[in-house]
Amino acid sequence: QVQLVESGGGLVEAGGSLRLSCAASGTIFSISAMGWYRQAPGKQRELVATIITGGSTRYADSVKGRFTISRDNAKNTVYLQMNSLKPEDTAVYYCNLVDSYRDVYWGQGTQVTVSS
Repeated sequence: QVQLVESGGGLVEAGGSLRLSCAASGTIFSISAMGWYRQAPGKQRELVATIITGGSTRYADSVKGRFTISRDNAKNTVYLQMNSLKPEDTAVYYCNLVDSYRDVYWGQGTQVTVSS
């Protein structure tokens, strides 16, 4: 079983920055991709950013140029650096891992609140 533990959420003023971390542990065969999703109240969960094993990244249009995803393969950890935060970035952020068998794992979520 794979466990994902997120950290780094909190309250920040608009224009500020936060860095989220997600560490994967347990029986991990091979990671295909790791990423971040978010869910705001009353909305569906949406993709924020993903990074595949080869290093390619993908971002939601709403965060391009402000957020950066990175990964430490040795530590099975993925990061999300969030700059120039806006109130509309307020959501619960979930870490996601897809292994080579296409099994999908989720973290418990971390709250990010951006005040105006």
